[in-house]
Amino acid sequence: MKGPFTIPDAKKIRVIINTDAKNEADDQFAIVQALLSPRLLVKDITAAHFGTRRTEHSMEESYDEVVKVLKLMELADTVPVSKGAERALTDTTTPQPSEAADKLIAEALSTEDERPLFVIFLGPITDLATAYLQEPAIADKLTAIWIGGGAWPDGEMEFNLSNDIHAANVVFQSPIPLWVVPRDVYSSIRVSIAELAVKVRPYGEVGKYLFDQLVDFNHKLGHNPHWPKGEMWSLGDSPAVSLLLDDHEYCYTMRPAPQVNADMTYSHVQTERLVRWYHYVDRTFTLEDLYAKLKLHYG
Repeated sequence: MKGPFTIPDAKKIRVIINTDAKNEADDQFAIVQALLSPRLLVKDITAAHFGTRRTEHSMEESYDEVVKVLKLMELADTVPVSKGAERALTDTTTPQPSEAADKLIAEALSTEDERPLFVIFLGPITDLATAYLQEPAIADKLTAIWIGGGAWPDGEMEFNLSNDIHAANVVFQSPIPLWVVPRDVYSSIRVSIAELAVKVRPYGEVGKYLFDQLVDFNHKLGHNPHWPKGEMWSLGDSPAVSLLLDDHEYCYTMRPAPQVNADMTYSHVQTERLVRWYHYVDRTFTLEDLYAKLKLHYG
């Protein structure tokens, strides 16, 4: 997407966005920020499921939501969208074939562009686990960033993880380079609804939609006294984009990948397979970049 500044081609990276976009109201912010970022060459946006607790068609609803955001940005004919798995893995050896997994494999194994490939997961990592089970050769061809999992070292209930524990174990046990942004970190990207009214809503149809759909979701869950809290939200998916712009090199620790138990606690059974475990993401950098790009494009 054209903007007011460019960057050298050598600094650009290939990106696939895997999103359970209709689950809550924050994926949409991350999608828009990614598409407004000149460093990111978005090769595909893939729709993910978000379980069956609220709907039997969660992946399809995510797909429709991605299409809607692209239309609002006038990008419907320029950014590919594909469908992910409709359900979680049934075990750690059987893939859930999907168009999204096929696209991921094809992009990872492509020799047409040597720039690095990153795949960001804003929901469960079913499609990454499936792609790896189908074609292990992708493991050294990409880097995955996952918004998911509980706090180190014990783990905890976490929504994205809950929607496919088997997939998490497949990826944790694989050699795929993995950056984990766990619940205690992604939930720190706090924003007030007043802030969004000033810095997001005025900027284009997509800015208005980002704001309005978040407020609508807030009212939809108005019966819940605990979440959302009323005047704030956590834009927990946005770190996946800001880490593509700057990887926060002093804000993570290389830790042994855990084994995830059925209750989403962690067992520590090995020390050789290491993953990048974030303990901090810069809220100001993350959100001000989004606000500035919305204003530059739609102000």
